[in-house]
Amino acid sequence: MDFQLSGWNFSKFIEEEVSPFEKLFSIFKELIVYTSGDFDEAIEWLRELDKEYKLTDENYTIDDFVNDLLSKGYVTQEINPSGSNELLKISSKMEKVLRKYAMDKIFGKIKKSKSGNHKTNLSGTKNHDMTELRDYNFGDSIEDIAVTESLKNMYSRTGSSELNLVENDLVVYDGQHNSQMSTVLMIDISHSMILYGEDRITPAKNVAMALSELITTRYPKDTLDIIVFGNDARPIPIKELPYLKVGPYHTNTVAGLELALEILRRKKNNNKQILMITDGKPSCLSFKDGSYYKNSVGLDPKIVNKCYVMAKIAHRLKVPITTFMIAQDPYLQHFVKEFTKINGGKALYAGLDNLGGMIFEDYETNRKKRI
Repeated sequence: MDFQLSGWNFSKFIEEEVSPFEKLFSIFKELIVYTSGDFDEAIEWLRELDKEYKLTDENYTIDDFVNDLLSKGYVTQEINPSGSNELLKISSKMEKVLRKYAMDKIFGKIKKSKSGNHKTNLSGTKNHDMTELRDYNFGDSIEDIAVTESLKNMYSRTGSSELNLVENDLVVYDGQHNSQMSTVLMIDISHSMILYGEDRITPAKNVAMALSELITTRYPKDTLDIIVFGNDARPIPIKELPYLKVGPYHTNTVAGLELALEILRRKKNNNKQILMITDGKPSCLSFKDGSYYKNSVGLDPKIVNKCYVMAKIAHRLKVPITTFMIAQDPYLQHFVKEFTKINGGKALYAGLDNLGGMIFEDYETNRKKRI
């Protein structure tokens, strides 16, 4: 039943129909990330959930869902080295779906653009999307004139449809210039990311996939390198993100930052940044002779101070570091705040339950706001 009130139309909410496949697929996408890409384990979890919550019926079963995954190209069959049944693994198509799903879930649905949209005062390519307008000034480029808005000003002034455009009618796009960005994404895979009953690596993977999809689709001319750091640091391809697992490692934040800066030194872009996903607890240093200094108890001053040195080096090289903090421990947040203050970058505090409720700390303006 519809009714109207003061210009508003109200009607009964009708839930959008979702196919049995799509309903299971949305759950499967969460499970496959949680199981680090282990298809069999994810399906086993799905079967258990089906038993408890009656997700399927006799018309559409979990086996039907698996067959649909195969026919749609989300899963591939591979020969088992042991000679037993064939292995089912997620495909590159599914890897792409997971990255886009993570981006849509965390950042909202963002349309693909042709070039980078990073705002700066430096030269680059202008983008008139989502920019403000200002009055025309002598010397402004003709291509920056907002034709539609300028014509509206003329019609408003003359009240006539006759073309009589004067300089005072003209407005131009006051767009910032866009420039290309080189980014290194650092992901903490130390054991502390799953300690104390908290699964911190799954939110980290989701943030990483969202960021990688955001950068590669919205800013296709930018460069993105991904590294993981535990006792040591190493680069990985984007496609490995869903499969990441923590290991019996400490957190060598310094090694990660050293590798990130080394990668960025080879990039030609003037604009560079490091995005670091971590629980914020550095606990390891490595040395050229292959030895390590490790201390997982609290925050070791020797390790912490070395991290501060790296933050300062990055600042000198004009490389801001944005830290995605997958933990709420106050003493860890204190370290990240100090680290961020030294570098002049930013910190995003992400709760395990709701990444959308992150608290954004911008030390350039020294204030907090929710995003």
